[in-house]
Amino acid sequence: MDATDLTGRTAMVLGVANHRSIAWGIARELAAHGARLVITYQGERFQSGLEELVAEAGIKDALLLPCDVSDDAQMDACFAEVEEQVGGLDMLAHCIAYARRENLEGAFRDTDRDGWRTALEISAWSLLALAKRATPLMEGRAGSMIALSYLAAERAVPNYNVMGSAKAALEQCVRQLAFELGPLGIRVNCVSAGPIATLSARGIAGFSRSLEGVADKAPLRRNVTLEDISRAGYFLLSDLSSGVTGETLYVDCGYNIVGF
Repeated sequence: MDATDLTGRTAMVLGVANHRSIAWGIARELAAHGARLVITYQGERFQSGLEELVAEAGIKDALLLPCDVSDDAQMDACFAEVEEQVGGLDMLAHCIAYARRENLEGAFRDTDRDGWRTALEISAWSLLALAKRATPLMEGRAGSMIALSYLAAERAVPNYNVMGSAKAALEQCVRQLAFELGPLGIRVNCVSAGPIATLSARGIAGFSRSLEGVADKAPLRRNVTLEDISRAGYFLLSDLSSGVTGETLYVDCGYNIVGF
């Protein structure tokens, strides 16, 4: 069996905002290897843009569904539709993160209770909510899930503030889910990507300076590309990584190993 071929498998990708999204890069990579896509969007304002992206990329048979992870009823409806339309899931890519802009600048100690709750709920707890609903659709199919993290999960990064806390929680969720779902044959891993110019990243103060700093210090002397991250996501979701679970794979041109 060809471990690189995803023909006959279905992948659910959450978090596509535009053509620069890591989620979109992963979706295209999976489709290029034969996977059928279920792509979700948050609200009608993202629907038309997603429809255009799918059409321009020539991706056939993609199922586009609304899925706001802050709405339990909408998540239930989304997965019910997936079960009805495609029968089950083989892969899930959680590419969702959100924190209020005011909580991504200024003093971390000024983070208010509601801002903390929002960031942790949308960026970390949502993985649990999605895994709960995806697990019944993956059983017996050697399913695989991934989430997207960042180095701020373990190091202090200027202005990342509460999102660093959310990413730390997310990585722990990945490990705990990997432990829990392993006996069902479901793998769960994490991609810790280097800084890249996505819509969400641009909301972090000083982001352009961080791009310059990484390119100067990373062993590869460059910033990570969307293709780099997308291929890593494909690797972890496909059978190429069949013996890997509970891991965080750094895709940052080696920046995470540098001391000074």
